[in-house]
Amino acid sequence: MFDADGYLRLVDRTKDMLIVGGFNVYPREIEEVLARHPAVAEAAVVGTPDARKGEVPVAFARLRDGATASPTALADYCAAHLVAYKRPRSVTLMDAIPKTPANKICRKTLAGLAAEQQPPGENE
Repeated sequence: MFDADGYLRLVDRTKDMLIVGGFNVYPREIEEVLARHPAVAEAAVVGTPDARKGEVPVAFARLRDGATASPTALADYCAAHLVAYKRPRSVTLMDAIPKTPANKICRKTLAGLAAEQQPPGENE
């Protein structure tokens, strides 16, 4: 958006990178691992606050038509292919990953869903 003085100001997508316990984690890395699972059609990862690590990744996945996989199975798949600090705290299955009008993953919506799913006291 342009401010009153005519300067361009970025208001979204300025921070896709997560900082997990001091390590830089790019959601795309985790999404690519999940996308390699034969049951996954699409995946998205966002960060959620964590008192000890700063933030942690949380994954959302849409399965291929007719495919089956549990969140636990997908989390185990991530554990087999990612170092510990990149592993998602949770994996949530969705019928559709929310998108922006430009057909990009709507990370803001997913971050809100992740915050709602977080157990009380988890990020304190």
